Amino acid sequence: MNLSVKSQTLIELEKKYGANNYAPLPVVLEKGIGARVWDVDGREYLDFLSAYSAVNQGHCHPRIIQALCDQAGKLTLTSRAFYNDQLGSYEKWLCNLFGYDRLIPMNSGAEAVETALKLARRWGYDVKRVPDLEAKIIVVEGNFHGRTLGIISASTDSASRNGFGPFLPNFIVIPYNDIPALELALADPTVVGFLVEPIQGEAGVVVPTAGYLKRSYDLCKRANVLFLADEVQTGLARTGRMFACDYENVKPDLLILGKALSGGVLPISAVLTSHEIMLTIKPGEHGSTFGGNPLSCAVARAAVSVLVDEKLADRAFRLGEVFRSEVKAMNSPIVEAVRGKGLLNAIVIKPHGKNAKGEPRTGYDVCHDFLDHGLLAKQTHIHTIRFAPPLVITDEELERGLQVIRKVICI
Repeated sequence: MNLSVKSQTLIELEKKYGANNYAPLPVVLEKGIGARVWDVDGREYLDFLSAYSAVNQGHCHPRIIQALCDQAGKLTLTSRAFYNDQLGSYEKWLCNLFGYDRLIPMNSGAEAVETALKLARRWGYDVKRVPDLEAKIIVVEGNFHGRTLGIISASTDSASRNGFGPFLPNFIVIPYNDIPALELALADPTVVGFLVEPIQGEAGVVVPTAGYLKRSYDLCKRANVLFLADEVQTGLARTGRMFACDYENVKPDLLILGKALSGGVLPISAVLTSHEIMLTIKPGEHGSTFGGNPLSCAVARAAVSVLVDEKLADRAFRLGEVFRSEVKAMNSPIVEAVRGKGLLNAIVIKPHGKNAKGEPRTGYDVCHDFLDHGLLAKQTHIHTIRFAPPLVITDEELERGLQVIRKVICI
């Protein structure tokens, strides 16, 4: 795709003045409505990424934008030095809706994960009575929970870890979807938590064996260990249930939310848990200047209301079945696997042909072809392409997207 002077100028500005920490596709977006976005030259695209599932409700959903504008005209930030008129009612509403006692509001998903890790450790010391400085957290290979120093200490991704040590101690890393390995790790009496993604997103939409989450949860209960579910990407209707853990009737001890909690309008995250766990942290021991600000509370309540009122979990389930069935039926010679739940899906691409550099074509090259045909998706781990359109996508828009996918992969 030939870039306009305007697009090229904007891209060069980022390259010159920004950090070189992403490798975006060459498109500069300026407008979005529902499942569609437009670049600075007015070209329309179907968004099949949803900002990594942050825009489940679609771009600029009018109810969420209205809530943003209404609250922005009254009060945006007080800090937690004072009470505000939005936080308490938001906490009560979300706790009642999801069946938890308490909520701690934060901003990013990574911040929420760090918060959950701190809560698990503190619970381990105050309630489980693990000796001081000995609390351990079990994590799994291929995990992605963010890129803070604490979280990358639990990562097995060399790109996230290399050159950033030393790392936080006391993480036990086991294979994903491996019950015997979890059972063995839980034998350590100093383990206080098991942190897991119900479906691994960044690893390539890796779906565990049916029963894995329930068995893991039961083992944690037996060992007096907290089950921490990172539903930042999988939660809030994305996988065809409100939470991916709902497929196995698992209620995490700590539920970690972010991304679509704001419908893509603001950075908003939260951790929900019980009285016992949350109240181990006292005033001054954890917090965030912007966490729980009135603007975010109003937006989050509107964003979750949209998911519920428009039955977007049901829609994601139905359209996800259509998507996987249609892609599998394409019998593409370059597709190795199709997997996912709801509207969180991925295809694994076989190395094939040559790109402009004379190298075997990868998922990035295929995504570039999608871009040329008006569809936005992004590769992860070289050969896997993730597809996660907004849950408000129409049947007709989904079919248009499938036509593009068919045109590109059926070569």
